[in-house]
Amino acid sequence: MVALLEERGQAPARTRRGGITAGWHGPLTHCAAVMAVLALAGGVGLLVDPRTVLGESVWLKPMKFALSFSLYAGTLAWMMSRVRRLRRSLWWLGTVTVAGFVVPEFSAIAFQAARGVRSHFNLSTTLDGTVYMVMGGAAYLGWLLTLAMGVLLTFQRRVDRVMAWAVPLGVAVSLAGMSVGYLMTAPTPDQARAMAGGLHLVTVGAHSVGGPDGGAGMPLTGWATGAGDLRVAHFVGLHALQALPLLAIGLRLLARRFSVLAQTAVRVRLVVVGACGYAGLTGLLVWQARRGLPLVAPDAATWGAAAALAALLAMAAAAVLAAGRRAGRDTTS
Repeated sequence: MVALLEERGQAPARTRRGGITAGWHGPLTHCAAVMAVLALAGGVGLLVDPRTVLGESVWLKPMKFALSFSLYAGTLAWMMSRVRRLRRSLWWLGTVTVAGFVVPEFSAIAFQAARGVRSHFNLSTTLDGTVYMVMGGAAYLGWLLTLAMGVLLTFQRRVDRVMAWAVPLGVAVSLAGMSVGYLMTAPTPDQARAMAGGLHLVTVGAHSVGGPDGGAGMPLTGWATGAGDLRVAHFVGLHALQALPLLAIGLRLLARRFSVLAQTAVRVRLVVVGACGYAGLTGLLVWQARRGLPLVAPDAATWGAAAALAALLAMAAAAVLAAGRRAGRDTTS
């Protein structure tokens, strides 16, 4: 991988100690590995356990969360291996993230799956409500810890300027994606009316808009096909943490074949354009879901907004490349 941040004259940890994960944050690295194994275990559960919750296997949600947590923890562990300042503070933040966010969040989801009941929005019993509150507290803590790590990762020596932009932008968009989850915790209009009438509800909140949770869904993801689903934007936004650093790496590799990309300034601007596009896509998916439209059935307004976003991104990228080519000609002339 491309080195994110190094001190001048000092080789990255990988070359000093050997191994691709040398110098990575230990607890986060181990967490990523354990979550990958648990995702495989969840896949086995899909095959051998016939129980369902809202029409989905009880093990589908633990499998999806384990995969997501594995990517999240592994990405942060790699990012931390590339810093040279505030290492102790980042180490503690990463460790608390594992112990205070990932472990309790996933444990609560797996516990409810083993019981064969719903984990999110479930207030059926005192135990269910307590588990849901634990999940909510862990999610809030995870958001704050991710923000803190993103800030500390930003204030590092910038040797690879492109990655130095990709990392904080990826964290920022990922935090926005996390925040979509909070929209799901609000009572639906029907739930709000029932609560105003003094009824005690066993379910408060939903990921579907314009239809009940548990309706027809897409294979594997389970995203609703008959209503809006906020989980789509939640998922897409979250993984900006991986997408934007990968964009930076991809542009560096392409620079070997396209001379215009050899200019650091061009790659930085393209990463910024990519981040704007990714944030725009996340916002578009939220807007679509909030209007009760499933991912697979966008209306004309959604198509129009998507086309406008794509056109703006194409024009911005073309302008960056054109300016880079002019700068390259001026340099050689």
